[in-house]
Amino acid sequence: MKTTESTPAGTVPQHSAGPVRKENRTGGRPAEKKEGRALNVFSHGMLVLWAFMVVMPLLWAVMTSFKDDNAIFSSPWSLPDKLHFDNWARAWTDANMSDYFLNTILVVGGSLIGTLVLGSMAAYVLARFDFPGNRFIYFLFIGGMSFPIMLALVPLFYVVNNMGLLNTIHGLILVYIAYSLPFTVFFLTAFFRTLPTSVAEAAFVDGASHTRTFFQIMLPMAKPGLISVGIFNFLGQWNQYMLPTVLNTDPDKRVLTQGLVQLAASQGYKGDWSGLFAGLVMAMLPVLAAYIVFQRQVVAGLTAGALK
Repeated sequence: MKTTESTPAGTVPQHSAGPVRKENRTGGRPAEKKEGRALNVFSHGMLVLWAFMVVMPLLWAVMTSFKDDNAIFSSPWSLPDKLHFDNWARAWTDANMSDYFLNTILVVGGSLIGTLVLGSMAAYVLARFDFPGNRFIYFLFIGGMSFPIMLALVPLFYVVNNMGLLNTIHGLILVYIAYSLPFTVFFLTAFFRTLPTSVAEAAFVDGASHTRTFFQIMLPMAKPGLISVGIFNFLGQWNQYMLPTVLNTDPDKRVLTQGLVQLAASQGYKGDWSGLFAGLVMAMLPVLAAYIVFQRQVVAGLTAGALK
């Protein structure tokens, strides 16, 4: 005969020990939640402080560009009594900002197109094909990123001068392309490696050449990466000052950064501070507009390699 052991009253059966251990195991969660909440508050507070430090000078510059000179010095933090659009007109015409803008658009536009085309082609070959010297060429591009431009200014001046490209728009375009290629190849090589190879293999099976596969299939797939690296190159080339100062001394072919320095010097002596702020905001607006328009593509390009 089977005997059954009776459980004394008030005692906990053995099968209920599991939930008891689970409750003990989760007893520290409120403390963890408090720590996570404190970290959240700290991180968001730092982001708000950083945003304030970045946005406030920009807003102040825009606000000051619509004031007259007396209001700039008497009440620098107050809103303008009325919008003085003549400041912008004076900076655009009298300070030759229109010519500086045109030269900058030609130089940056040509160099950006050349950088993206040449950089994407080189990056695709380095990412997709194995050949002797592949890694050596790749590390040469990486080495170009670490080479300071200050050391290359003097020999670069003589090279450009011997080629007859000094004080020319196309000469400055070629220098900008060479200056931006290392980072472009480094960025796009990592991006092309994340793209699926099955699509290119299917194109080869259908009889497509390497050129057609690259321009019609792989390059459209790399659009997020192209937009991201294009924005970075646009910012660097638009704000470039050292290279045009050394290689472009012709007053009629100055780019925007050279024009802003000339504007600051001339308007400082004239006391036309409102025109100076208007010129600064003019140079700032294209960069802000480009980033606002393409901000989603920039984030998508930066995170595409991590998500695949």
